[in-house]
Amino acid sequence: MENQKSKIKNQKSVLCIGDAVIDAFLTIKENTLIKPGEKIPVESCEFLLGGNACNVSVGLSRLGVKSFLCAEIGDDEFSQKIINGLIKENVDTSFLKQTKGAMSSFAVAIEAKNDRTLFVYHVERKHHFDLTNVSADWVYLSSMGKEWKGAYEKVLSLVKNSNIKLSFNPGTPQLAENSEIISQILQKTDILFVNKEEAVKISNFSPRGEAGKFQISNEKENGENIKQLLRALQKMGARIVVITDGKNGSSAIDEKGKIYSFGVLPANVVQKTGAGDAYTSGFLAAYTQGKDIEGAMRWGAANAASVIQEIGAQKGLLSYDFFRKNNN
Repeated sequence: MENQKSKIKNQKSVLCIGDAVIDAFLTIKENTLIKPGEKIPVESCEFLLGGNACNVSVGLSRLGVKSFLCAEIGDDEFSQKIINGLIKENVDTSFLKQTKGAMSSFAVAIEAKNDRTLFVYHVERKHHFDLTNVSADWVYLSSMGKEWKGAYEKVLSLVKNSNIKLSFNPGTPQLAENSEIISQILQKTDILFVNKEEAVKISNFSPRGEAGKFQISNEKENGENIKQLLRALQKMGARIVVITDGKNGSSAIDEKGKIYSFGVLPANVVQKTGAGDAYTSGFLAAYTQGKDIEGAMRWGAANAASVIQEIGAQKGLLSYDFFRKNNN
């Protein structure tokens, strides 16, 4: 792969903190009925890199950002595949933590008719990361497993005691708890990335009730409710909030309270794995390289549209050259 980094002036750096896993994609014929004890023929099988932080680190690297991945993995054969894949994508692995004797987390996705059923095995990690020598411009903090609070506290301390900016995308384990650490991190967040369902959950964390209890019930009400969600989340501390909403595209609010919206781009959908991570890496890469909110949303939408046309979360990620050649 051609190295895009030499073309970027004043190249920015992002430390991505979260998970790295192996995704196994099994494609079966439409209308295949899976019964216990049967042998089901598979049309194709691929073992690919996945995990929120891993996907974003690769996406950023392809788009000209110096990216580091801070994640905990095992030392089995799949773990080596993760390392080799990151090196191939020019992602710095110096913050990667390998735990001796541990195996890789993985997900098995059964794909049929552009839809998927996902089986997930998540190895419990301690996430004892050493962030004492971080000198990146940005941190991207994402989902982790059960033992996540210690790592989140370290990130909070890091951004409080440095000039490092924070982009944040909490995951299911974090949103399952109305934890004070989430509220504290939101107050230090420069860009918050969430989908609509995550936005509703976070907005209802508010101890003072500014956000109310959101229930988005129909498409007619959707646009106005998204605006309310953007404002509510910004009141909780995030300076810029970005909400993705599937086929409805994305919406964002800037530091001055101006709201933007951007639709989805045409795509031949093969599968939807990694669309959100692709959007995030496109937006964040554009924004850190001087694009305005609308330009960043355009990069995010294009990256997401490209990813869903390929199997896996990373194969379709766009390069910096793509946007340079298309004057974006």
